[in-house]
Amino acid sequence: METPTTENLVASSSTGSGGLVGNLFAGAAEVRPIALGRRNQYDAGIQQRLGRWVVVDVSYFRKYTRNAFDFDALLSSPITFPIGWKQSKLDGVAARISTIDIHGFRVFATMGHANARFFGPENGGIVFNSKLTVGAYRQDHDQVYQQNVNLHYQRSKSSWWANFTWRYDSGLVVGAVNSLADALGLTAAQQAVIGFYCGDQRASLANRITACSAPRYGAGRIDIPAPGTENNDHNPPRARPRNLFHLAVGSDNLLHTERARLIVRFTALNLSNAAALYNFLSPFSGTHWVEPRVYQAQVGWAF
Repeated sequence: METPTTENLVASSSTGSGGLVGNLFAGAAEVRPIALGRRNQYDAGIQQRLGRWVVVDVSYFRKYTRNAFDFDALLSSPITFPIGWKQSKLDGVAARISTIDIHGFRVFATMGHANARFFGPENGGIVFNSKLTVGAYRQDHDQVYQQNVNLHYQRSKSSWWANFTWRYDSGLVVGAVNSLADALGLTAAQQAVIGFYCGDQRASLANRITACSAPRYGAGRIDIPAPGTENNDHNPPRARPRNLFHLAVGSDNLLHTERARLIVRFTALNLSNAAALYNFLSPFSGTHWVEPRVYQAQVGWAF
């Protein structure tokens, strides 16, 4: 059994199906409290050693919820109202492949896939800035595939070590731009963020694209579905796939002492300085860029 959040719960439970916009402003307000959620969850996993060097872990989860809880944001403000969807289905697979220490060299890789499907109708909330979805749609933590591959080398316990990470993300759902019309309705800054273009014309802070008749259009940082192909369930707009690379070197005992240890570390994040988006105009967290190339130096004293 799940309970909704209490913030603005009384107000949200007083707006009925479709929220305040669909009822109070239309003169048909109703009181239909948001019901308790009921969830069945299943988890399964297996771990197997393959030969002498490799260990594999695979796990699966499935969550099925009636009266699934969510939030409705008031325009672009931090004010939220709890809402209830008819049901939700969340499932995914996670896997990890790792090696034992092979002469100081270790490798592990993690992979995952997650479906986050919600089904209308929706009850409660405000719904100023979103359409009432009756069918299935995917929330912005739905992602087809993501992985991390880590290579670590340390010849002995007291020697220097090096660590290299490759991260790949296929892209989260970004529901704010479902079509060309949605892209044309964005501000100049928002168009510039997604890298919107129409033919040879590219959006910038000083150049907002308001009309587009060219057959070639799109965005460099999100995928806009082609006309007639957009589907909230099977083909939602997503952030573009990205590859990120990180490198770190350091020592956990620089002075080779027995009691107190001097720790040093140097890290370079996003080596290729890739410009990419985690999400775009999320109702709850806004827009987030991938961190640009960053260099970090750390010094610690352990005792």
